[in-house]
Amino acid sequence: MQEERKNRVKTGKNEVIGSETVLEKIKIKTPWIFGNTFRKPKIMSPGLNRPRMGIPLPGKSIAVIGVYIILFLLQTGIVYLVFREVPALGSNPQTGTPMFLYPDINESFIIEGVVASIFIFMCSIGFILLYQASKFVYNKSVAVRYLAVGILLILASFIALQAMITIKLGQKLFNV
Repeated sequence: MQEERKNRVKTGKNEVIGSETVLEKIKIKTPWIFGNTFRKPKIMSPGLNRPRMGIPLPGKSIAVIGVYIILFLLQTGIVYLVFREVPALGSNPQTGTPMFLYPDINESFIIEGVVASIFIFMCSIGFILLYQASKFVYNKSVAVRYLAVGILLILASFIALQAMITIKLGQKLFNV
């Protein structure tokens, strides 16, 4: 087998049909254009060095925190609150006691929107913790803690938001 390898004749590039590149075929057929050698022209640019000031970039965690702050503000309904100019807190017209939840489902007080967005934000943190738990496959105790806290945050925020909607609709909180 080694003798066959030694006796094998290497074929040159010219002997193999179709191995030439397009540029090689053009050079062979038109030697008066390209000549014997083909080179790329080099453009000499002046070496101007401008002074630059290096500004340190913030880390990725700062950007993520900024995105979460913007999401929190959008969840509060800040656009709605700015354009509608709703009151921060209301009072019951009959008794004069302060009201936390607006009695209509289509309207809300500022404090109600902020509290609802806090619960939605808690729910999103719970889902982030569920995702983080999947990263600790080999450390079971840490993964179970992340899962437990994540599920607890999701359930607590869901129950609180459902209670707020039930009260806004004027129904009993627990139909017992």
